[in-house]
Amino acid sequence: MNWNDLFLQLFDRCVAEYRGGNRDYASHYGENDRSFLGSIGCRPREFFDFVEDYCDDGTPSPGTALLVAAVRRDYFLTEQGGAPWNGPMLTRNEVPSFGDALDEIAYLPRIIAKARAKLRGALDPDLMFCCGGDRNFFRKHGNLHPADFLRIVWAAGDNDTRIVQWVRGRMR
Repeated sequence: MNWNDLFLQLFDRCVAEYRGGNRDYASHYGENDRSFLGSIGCRPREFFDFVEDYCDDGTPSPGTALLVAAVRRDYFLTEQGGAPWNGPMLTRNEVPSFGDALDEIAYLPRIIAKARAKLRGALDPDLMFCCGGDRNFFRKHGNLHPADFLRIVWAAGDNDTRIVQWVRGRMR
């Protein structure tokens, strides 16, 4: 199976649906699509969020969406053994605020929390990893790639200092 090809084909199909006026993300997927997304640890709404932002903002690109999905898929298969997350979800009420800072880097606590939840598949549908605010953070801090950020968050575990050092190293 070339899951990446299936991902991009589904992405293209959903883009066509969206641009054709269909904003009901649930109707974009058939049973095979839902099964495929489940096999890579992706929820239909989070997939749609990438499609919607791409159609509305031109970013993130399908390639970026694929790379982010690849990190999530790797985590899903290696750390979770292919089992979906069944714990609490990170909601808007629990995510750090936009103004919170870590080591004087504003927004970093928020994006770290979202990245950790993204890795686990624990983001509430009202939150998106790689939303406009996240993309702004990535641009302002050395043009970080969201998939690279996810990987460093995964590698750092609970060590926020490692993440801060990585971000600061790219800001130069």
